[in-house]
Amino acid sequence: MKFVDEAYIDIAAGDGGNGCVSFRHEKYKEFGGPNGGDGGRGGHVFAVADPNLNTLVDFRYARRHEAKRGEHGMGSDMFGAAGSDITLKMPVGTILTDAETGEVLYELLTPGEVITIAKGGDGGFGNMRFKSAINRAPRQKTPGWPGDKKSLKLELKVLADVGLLGMPNAGKSTFIAAVSNARPKIADYPFTTLHPNLGVVRVAPEQSFVIADIPGLIEGASEGAGLGHLFLRHLQRTRLLLHVVDMAPFDDAVDPVAQAKAIVGELKKYDKALHDKPRWLVLNKLDMVPLDERAARVADFIKRFKWKGPVFEISALTREGCEGLIHAIYRHVKAQQIAEQAPVEEVDPRFAGDAPV
Repeated sequence: MKFVDEAYIDIAAGDGGNGCVSFRHEKYKEFGGPNGGDGGRGGHVFAVADPNLNTLVDFRYARRHEAKRGEHGMGSDMFGAAGSDITLKMPVGTILTDAETGEVLYELLTPGEVITIAKGGDGGFGNMRFKSAINRAPRQKTPGWPGDKKSLKLELKVLADVGLLGMPNAGKSTFIAAVSNARPKIADYPFTTLHPNLGVVRVAPEQSFVIADIPGLIEGASEGAGLGHLFLRHLQRTRLLLHVVDMAPFDDAVDPVAQAKAIVGELKKYDKALHDKPRWLVLNKLDMVPLDERAARVADFIKRFKWKGPVFEISALTREGCEGLIHAIYRHVKAQQIAEQAPVEEVDPRFAGDAPV
């Protein structure tokens, strides 16, 4: 299936049905009175977060979505039926914004979450609503109210705990295949990954986290070069970034330090908040480095890269070092989840500015 993470749609809730003007016509009831019913409400448009979807491709080819209008009121005190609602299934992580103003209207973050994105119009009143002691034969009615109409931009941000950063061919796809249930396409040439791959990493029967692999970044990605810039948004909801570095490039002229610095620079240009997320360094393909040269090459890289954060030395191909890395990731993700769920202590505003005694 083609991966689509942006789409534009037009939605229209149903208009309400019109009210009816009618009078009773029954034998022996000369003045039967009004009996025109109200119109039915228009159909609503709902959006539901479907965990079985991972792309917005359905909305690329079906842009217009309309609910049914309500039926008109009828005589004999009969109200019009409500218009049929429609429900649009969207992937978890979809953001709905106003296509004209750019205002974020809704976010679907929880599987099964249902939101009303367009309300149907109320039905109009029939003439029986206007009956009174001084107006026994009303001929008034009201039309149905129009339903909401909107132009929306749908944007999908993948919900993952961990995101992989790195140049093309750094071994990200091999790593995600080694530690999770994802099976991305893997080859020995750049730009193998064309869309994000999600994988669930099982640390224990009831201990897991979700990892996302995006296409590799290249220098100039924040301005649109390469493929990775199209998917940087998918890293914005992650709790941890893994910067994967190829320590054994095919071309001896390629400097891993220069490549790593380029990635950090592009990250900062794209989004300062994304740059400031917790980030670990993962030195990959060490199985291709002679054993007696590994320590020196790693030390030289860290010194020239001026890195002071966590460092992990692995080989995604042989899975060397991967076990320790995924356990460390799980502990970090779990700690962040606990911190996010911790209740915030409320401070009495009367003492908010006081220094501790």
